[in-house]
Amino acid sequence: MLKIDREWAEAAVLGGAILGGGGGGSLEEGRRLAKLALELGNPTISRLEQFPEESLILTVSAVGAPSTNQHPIPSYYVKSVRIMMDQLRAEIRGIMTNEIGGLAVVNGLLQSAALDISLVDAACNGRAHPTGAMGSMGLSMDKDFISHQAAVGGFREDGRYIEIYAKGALWMVCKMIRKAAEEAGGAIAVARNPVPARYVRENAAVGVLSQAVRIGRTYLEGNSGEDRAEKVVKALNGAIIVQGKVDSVELVLQGGFDVGEVKVGEFELTFWNEYMTLEREGERLATFPDLIMTMQAKSGRPITTAEIQKDQEAVIIMVPRENLKLGAGMRDPELFREVEEVIGKDIVKYVFPEER
Repeated sequence: MLKIDREWAEAAVLGGAILGGGGGGSLEEGRRLAKLALELGNPTISRLEQFPEESLILTVSAVGAPSTNQHPIPSYYVKSVRIMMDQLRAEIRGIMTNEIGGLAVVNGLLQSAALDISLVDAACNGRAHPTGAMGSMGLSMDKDFISHQAAVGGFREDGRYIEIYAKGALWMVCKMIRKAAEEAGGAIAVARNPVPARYVRENAAVGVLSQAVRIGRTYLEGNSGEDRAEKVVKALNGAIIVQGKVDSVELVLQGGFDVGEVKVGEFELTFWNEYMTLEREGERLATFPDLIMTMQAKSGRPITTAEIQKDQEAVIIMVPRENLKLGAGMRDPELFREVEEVIGKDIVKYVFPEER
């Protein structure tokens, strides 16, 4: 068990923001949440092998559309876990984030500090993704699985505060939680789907928090935006695709998600919270869950899809999915058909060619 400190947290949010692939929450909000956790107590992180096979591991997440710039009140993260514990009447031995991003990578620190439950060095997926089912570690493929989810969000002063505990078919509960986030004003804190450590070992992205910290430390070794981008892609066995001015950004809020496209010269990126495709004059260069990410050219700061703006000078990087730690949700072709419906581009044939 490792006690988290400020250096670990800063490296984690930087590396996490890069591994988010355009989503996974705000880097600044991640810093704020980590700072609060360290002020509140002593959050810890443990390797998965330190948990007995039948220990219950609880997933935590923040659900919403990044562009709304709304974040759950920090206490909501803790309250959602308390609601789940009260309903389950079972001991939760570890807390695990659902994905990796600037905020997501440290989601669990506050709960760890407040409840004295260790964060697990794993995530449901080793990058960010748009839907709850994608972060369910393959539970979406088990039609008999009953999902348990608790959520807290909104503000009392505007009459939109909500607490939810729901159980049922995974797809139904995920849709309910997403709708609750939309109605609450943009984002809610969620605790969901407790499973034994043995299931996490077989289906999660194990060790990915440590990877995010290593990437963050590598990033900090760079002396310029260009140097940082080069160091990051070298560490991840990826590539710098192009550096150029952002010609246009289109973003709409659709069903509680950010959907749109970015154009940089002859390159086009589409996104559904996270970057989904990268093309050059119609030729597909990368397809989610490949990691597609934008960084400020001068500073190297990671830029999410909610932050990228017209006329910014940006660097586009790409890391093939084979070089990422991915959860079992990334192996279910059915989850990718929804991406096609949202962005209007082929996805399944690029990721699962055997499904054609």
